[in-house]
Amino acid sequence: MTGLPMAILAGGLGTRLGPLCRDRPKALVEVAGRPFIHHQLDLLAKNGFTRAVILAGFLGDMIAQSVGDGSAFGLRVAYSFDWPDLLGTGGAILKALPLLGDRFMVVYGDSYLGLDYQAVGRAFLDSGQPALMTVFRNDGRYDRSNVLYADGAIRLYDKKDPDPMMRHIDYGLGCLSSSVFDGHSGNFDLADVYSRLSREGRLAGFLVAERFHEIGSPSGLAGLEALLGDHGEKE
Repeated sequence: MTGLPMAILAGGLGTRLGPLCRDRPKALVEVAGRPFIHHQLDLLAKNGFTRAVILAGFLGDMIAQSVGDGSAFGLRVAYSFDWPDLLGTGGAILKALPLLGDRFMVVYGDSYLGLDYQAVGRAFLDSGQPALMTVFRNDGRYDRSNVLYADGAIRLYDKKDPDPMMRHIDYGLGCLSSSVFDGHSGNFDLADVYSRLSREGRLAGFLVAERFHEIGSPSGLAGLEALLGDHGEKE
């Protein structure tokens, strides 16, 4: 086991889910009869994690009440809040660094990812790079492809202005060293950090074969409901 903690970016407003997030954070939207974050924490525990830090925003106190200290999931869970002054995904991680330490993994709070997390962590530690991004061969199927990945390396990541030659997409799981946030402050996006690192040749890549699942959209939520509801939780 790598021993890396997991940062969960759970501060999104869930605007694409409409009324489902009017009175609750996206992390607590029910999937197969349980709040989504309960599924996510169970998945992390099954994959060898012992510590997680939830980076919460809108109605984040509801997440803390639902999850508690994480013992119900076999984890130790801490919290970092950035509401009402949202800091963006990058700023939220920067604020939480005292809880995360020098090296950690990060997952989007609406992603349910069936992959070998520990293999990703080992690849990061072995890469010698300050950051790693998991990528999936997307070819524009699930969203716009935003990664130029070739010969086992990330050549370019650009979420704002993707190149038509890009065939891969950010899978939703990354590994980071705290040093990549040096010089940053205030509100900023993690995507901008990844983009800069890719242009500097300092972003390692890890190719994932199995598609990702998410609850950020109605169609994604319906798909995960079918996956977990029909067959139980997948590792």
